[in-house]
Amino acid sequence: MASTRWSRRRTRRTLRRGLTRFEVRLKSACPGIGFTAWITATVTSEPPYADTEEEIVHAIRIALRQAAADASQTCDPADLPSARDVCGQHLRRPRTLPTDPPVNFRADLTLDLLPDDRAAVGALLAAQRQQAVNDILRRQKTEALASELAEPAAVLVRWIEQEQAAWTKPPNDDAVKTVASAFAAYRPERERTIDHEALEVLREFLSSFPDPAQKRMLYTLMAAGMAGAQRPQHAAKAQGLLNGHTPTDSAGAP
Repeated sequence: MASTRWSRRRTRRTLRRGLTRFEVRLKSACPGIGFTAWITATVTSEPPYADTEEEIVHAIRIALRQAAADASQTCDPADLPSARDVCGQHLRRPRTLPTDPPVNFRADLTLDLLPDDRAAVGALLAAQRQQAVNDILRRQKTEALASELAEPAAVLVRWIEQEQAAWTKPPNDDAVKTVASAFAAYRPERERTIDHEALEVLREFLSSFPDPAQKRMLYTLMAAGMAGAQRPQHAAKAQGLLNGHTPTDSAGAP
């Protein structure tokens, strides 16, 4: 009996030595930057086991290395606290080796970045910030230029600013309007949504009725539709638009 207790104690001690704080290198979501983890596993089922202590240690290490790798590959090394939570929670789940009888175990993980990986994260973040600044400036320049050249007069000004502008042969009105129309159709990325597309369709629809009486009829129908949809504030705004399209009867008064 004493021998059996001693044997079990020795087995548990051997497992504990082999499963305490073993190191593993893990990939992150950023190629070339990885995590370094230290895993400590605890066997929760009692001996005797079907395999030797060395075989059990080897099998548990392999299983936990793979489990940690599965979790870490989606983690951002720039957000180390979140990576620790994700990987730690994943490894704390109870696991079992498919032996007979099965060996149950769980694990705790300590996750960190080595100095070289920390430096790589810093360099990556700095490059991303600079790229973000460049992208913002480029978009602002594009939007400003498109807004400016949407006016035919601005297109002519740009043409005049050329070093060798042929003053005797200015571009014809159709060419200028074509260029201006192309820039007027430009939409910033933030406006490339279904709502903005619908707004553009509505704008084109309204502009296809140039007669004030026609517009007055359209705004009246719009206000009625909004009121029927239980949107009284919008209906009031649409009704207010009628003031801008009410013909002045004084011109035709006797």
